[in-house]
Amino acid sequence: MKFTQMAKANEIERDWIVIDATDKVFGRIITEVATILRGKNKPCYTPHVDCGDYVVIINASKAKFSGTKLETKNYYTHSGYFGSTKTHKMSDMFANNPEKLYKLSTRGMLPKTTLGKAMLKKLKVYADAEHPHTAQIKG
Repeated sequence: MKFTQMAKANEIERDWIVIDATDKVFGRIITEVATILRGKNKPCYTPHVDCGDYVVIINASKAKFSGTKLETKNYYTHSGYFGSTKTHKMSDMFANNPEKLYKLSTRGMLPKTTLGKAMLKKLKVYADAEHPHTAQIKG
């Protein structure tokens, strides 16, 4: 009989993957990143174990957007008090803080649990080509 092998947290080997966002479509980058963070691109994928790799996105401010999302899409925040809903335009967020926009979009594609929060911590986003993770990256 063949049994399905379940990955254990201490057996996972994590790699560092660098993704250059220059002239790539924003949504396509995010879906690729979410797949890598979850570990679905590995043969040892197990849903209840964090088996994904670390992801470093460089040149985050040079991504492209399809359609009119950049001008029309809004993000909303609410503190819990009455009348405290704030609207943030996607174009302003992308111009001022693209790192936050990448993390916010990736968070929506990960599980909404403590496991998803642990996966999101493995995402590192930088607006330009400089990043401090050159020692971890092979090759």
